Amino acid sequence: MRIIKLDTKSKKDILENLLKRSPNNYDSYQESVNTILNDVKVKKDEALFAYTKKFDGAELNQNNILVTEDEISEAYANVDASLIDVVRKAIVNIVEYHEKQRQYSWFNSKPDGSILGQKVTPLSSVGVYVPGGKAAYPSSVLMNVIPAKVAGVERIAMVTPPGKDGKVNSATLVAAKEAGVTEIYKVGGAQAIAALAYGTESIKKVDKIVGPGNIYVALAKKSVYGHVSIDSIAGPSEILVLADETANPRYVAADLLSQAEHDELASAILVTTSEEIANKVSDEVEQFVEELSRKEILRKSLDNYGYILLVENIEEAIDVANEIASEHLEIVTKDPFNIMTKIKNAGAIFLGEYSSEPLGDYFAGPNHVLPTNGTAKFFSPLSVDDFIKKSSIISFSREALEPIHRDIIKFANAERLTAHANSIAVRFEEKNK
Repeated sequence: MRIIKLDTKSKKDILENLLKRSPNNYDSYQESVNTILNDVKVKKDEALFAYTKKFDGAELNQNNILVTEDEISEAYANVDASLIDVVRKAIVNIVEYHEKQRQYSWFNSKPDGSILGQKVTPLSSVGVYVPGGKAAYPSSVLMNVIPAKVAGVERIAMVTPPGKDGKVNSATLVAAKEAGVTEIYKVGGAQAIAALAYGTESIKKVDKIVGPGNIYVALAKKSVYGHVSIDSIAGPSEILVLADETANPRYVAADLLSQAEHDELASAILVTTSEEIANKVSDEVEQFVEELSRKEILRKSLDNYGYILLVENIEEAIDVANEIASEHLEIVTKDPFNIMTKIKNAGAIFLGEYSSEPLGDYFAGPNHVLPTNGTAKFFSPLSVDDFIKKSSIISFSREALEPIHRDIIKFANAERLTAHANSIAVRFEEKNK
């Protein structure tokens, strides 16, 4: 990996390079995405099935687009029992963590007869996109479905691309069943997003769409926002490790590569105060790359978006971490908890040398759907909050309204909204004659 002594110019160049990975920079795909969205909106199932045939090579119709219980049973038979056991253990941890995020309705009444409050209601329906193709992502199923279940969403419709044989990956199906998905459809890409957003004869419209996907999926979600809600526009994966001289270079190298293997656009960055650690991590990375299976992807990712940044002191390291606002941040230092208190921007923070990023991806409990491309400066991880909505509750008696009614009238008149003012005044006409 390249080692760079950080200064103002190099930091600016690196930040600009990382931002190139944002889905917002891929407008050349937008026209194709818009065509697919409009076709499905107008032609519904006809377009949905045609695009699935074109892109996935699978023959779909209204009779086979929905995964059946028999197919789910077949999936259970195909998946190793020990993996099913691991999935169930992970579910326990994920449920337990997200249950602590629950919000409840509240009301506050006063002696004057006024009642103010907030009513919390789960969304009625959610669509979950799960990537397919060559890879299987049962962990993505759990992380997107479980917070919706904990929130109380009744209908959870999952979409995922089928293989040419019209089947869905068995591990994905098992995870969906265990997590509590109510319906699973064999369709992916921008056409699946369109079906969830607009509805077709086979797939009913949902209120919100969550889940990661390729650039077509990301841009499709961006385009349908407003017809439905979405979680975020996910960019490529990224990790930043903040390390001092106490870090284990072998562990750090392994953790950097755990994200670099996702795809060629993934980013892996080490920020360290130690030149010795920088050199040792670089050497360990080279050795690991030769041993690991996704060698070509790792090479491209590291060549384009991999950095080892040398800084003068830990304060500068913290500033860099906050500026990059990484999806995953590992702190491997003498006192990681103290440094964590100074971190303002990160999707998920991992403390200490035994808290490696894959722990969060699969098993610990916190959600692994995280803000990317610097959006951790203003976005949060997927949570139960994403699957609820809140209504304000206002109830006033005449006795509560009377002392303040002239104040409201004055405010409304100041904005020249006389009908607003009148709405209050008519309730006290006799008093004001």
